[in-house]
Amino acid sequence: MRAYYQIKELAIYYDVHLIALTEKDIATSDQDELTPFCKSITLVKISFTARWFFTFLQFFGNKPFQIGYFTSYKKKKQVKGILESLKPDHIYCQLIRPAEYVKDYHACDKTIDYMDALSKGIERRFETAPWYKKPFFKAEFERLRQYEHKIFDYFEQHTIISEQDKNVIFHKERSTIKVIPNGVDQSFFSYQNKQNKQFDLVFTGNMNYPPNIEASKFIVSQILPKLPVMHLVLAGANPAEEIKKLHSGNVTVTGWVEDIKAVYLAGKIFVAPMFIGTGLQNKLLEAMALGIPCITTTLANNALNAIPNESILIANTKEEFVEAINRLMKDQKSYEMLAQNGKAFVLENYNWQSATKLLIDLIEG
Repeated sequence: MRAYYQIKELAIYYDVHLIALTEKDIATSDQDELTPFCKSITLVKISFTARWFFTFLQFFGNKPFQIGYFTSYKKKKQVKGILESLKPDHIYCQLIRPAEYVKDYHACDKTIDYMDALSKGIERRFETAPWYKKPFFKAEFERLRQYEHKIFDYFEQHTIISEQDKNVIFHKERSTIKVIPNGVDQSFFSYQNKQNKQFDLVFTGNMNYPPNIEASKFIVSQILPKLPVMHLVLAGANPAEEIKKLHSGNVTVTGWVEDIKAVYLAGKIFVAPMFIGTGLQNKLLEAMALGIPCITTTLANNALNAIPNESILIANTKEEFVEAINRLMKDQKSYEMLAQNGKAFVLENYNWQSATKLLIDLIEG
């Protein structure tokens, strides 16, 4: 989402040439979504063999395993040739994973978008991981922390999604990293929260992403049993087996949906118990923009900076989530106040035009 909307906005001011790493075939229809905004699109597909070979090599090196997974020497030569042909005025590298492909190109300035502090996300996963996975997470955390530090000096500008993430990047000059938040598509603000409510509680996201898996399991196992009978919907692409198993009489697992707005609007309350992970939660921005009252953790709201008890409710334990849900279910005045204030907060603070303008100002120096 961040890449799509930034490309869309940047294309107003620049000729955008997209080089995208991929591990699978990309449908022509998906490429067509970006064609109006890109002068060229180059898909750099990394084969299964290359992904796992270069991941394995990291057992004898010191780079993060996920950097190895996305790095191919053959494909690096391909990207180098593209850059030498294009002679770009600026390179914008989103996430540290493709940084190896452009870090040694010095014919123009480069910006790296850390987006999230990936090392901190892995550290949080270490704390909740089963014992047999802890050695891997510990090693990956240390490698990511060092890589985030090392890659900093290859780029002239640096961006990240929130102050919270910025403050945990391991580098003495991290104060120079520019916070570029996400936005919300303007279409979200045109809807009113008046539809018939099929569900009491809603949670959305990539359902193969560990923080979303943990949040979903927490809602089902820790929150629902403490409430009167309520119906929960878990919506999002690629549901893991752990998520599919949660489907029951009062828990609906949808998988990918054509229009996520319809799922938000079918629910009364958006619940996001995010205890691990990093970055700014788009799911909260979208739910609030649609006028759905939201309950989330301090961790998630530290990036969002919504006003507790005015535009969002904060809960950090199962008891606090239960109390907040019951409050909104019983108090229509509080429900409507939170819905209106949340929508106004996102409308004022999060839109793609102003967010990308910050990026353009940084690129222009």
